[in-house]
Amino acid sequence: MYVKPFVIGALTYLPGFEKLIAARGTGGTDSARYCYGVWLKHLVMLWEGGMRSMPRTLAELGPGDTLGVGLAAMLSGVDEYYALDVIEYAHRETNLRILDELLALFRQRAPRPHKGWPDYDAHLDGGLFPSHILSPAVLEAALAPARIERIRNALAGGNPPSAGDVSISYKVPWSNERVIEKNSVDLILSHAVLQSVTDLSGTYAALYKWLKPGGSMSHQIDYTSFRTAQSWNGHWAYSDAVWRRIVGRRSFLINREPHSEHVRLMLEHGFAITREMKDYGHIGGIDRSQLAARWAMLSDDDLSCRGAFVQARKPLSGETSAGP
Repeated sequence: MYVKPFVIGALTYLPGFEKLIAARGTGGTDSARYCYGVWLKHLVMLWEGGMRSMPRTLAELGPGDTLGVGLAAMLSGVDEYYALDVIEYAHRETNLRILDELLALFRQRAPRPHKGWPDYDAHLDGGLFPSHILSPAVLEAALAPARIERIRNALAGGNPPSAGDVSISYKVPWSNERVIEKNSVDLILSHAVLQSVTDLSGTYAALYKWLKPGGSMSHQIDYTSFRTAQSWNGHWAYSDAVWRRIVGRRSFLINREPHSEHVRLMLEHGFAITREMKDYGHIGGIDRSQLAARWAMLSDDDLSCRGAFVQARKPLSGETSAGP
């Protein structure tokens, strides 16, 4: 038996465990280069899906250790940014450092940091930069000194923005759909977050309400075991009773829902899926005979799907939702 996840689950009952989680951080988003790459990936793939103007308003689920992905979006021309998390990881001093580091990357028109998955290099220029989206004119406006100062002021918690100015809203914890006005957001983004959401149906319902008609969302979702098992899909071998012991008192870990459930909920809540890419992991995983009873009906596709990149739209009035 793989003992480590059970030990960690038991430790969650000790006083102060949630503070320890916050102090340890989530990993990844405290790197400006990582945040730069995440934003460029989602932006480029949205452009390939038909987006032709920079969204004015962005909401991000689970920004993590910093607001770096949202700051990268603002340095591309986004004006309003909502960052929604369940634990407060990001802090002003670190965010200001990340802002300066991102600013240098955009001024240099730096190449995307890592190839990763999905591969979007074919949609970049010879310098591995999306110059067809972030042209010199677009960057000149987005990186204007006065605008950068307004972003810095918003990040530092300065004076409330005036109409049409830049703004940053960090909502921790966000607990219901009322944290953002209905039909007010152009783009919603998450990166390796939706696999950890407890109320998945309620979250997709909120995303739909926040988006403007015609607005888009872009998600990369990780279906691996997150080190709760020795095999990448071993989390589906645990019974519900065993899983509760592993989770312990953590407010989130992973929800164990497979890819087909995410697609079902998106369609159920009215989204039109515009892109669906799946990453498969056949090596080192459990087979069907090892599945717990609850997961015995997993399709072969779900059992071997270790990740997905999904984009969708909120249909305009009169349109209907549909698959890709």
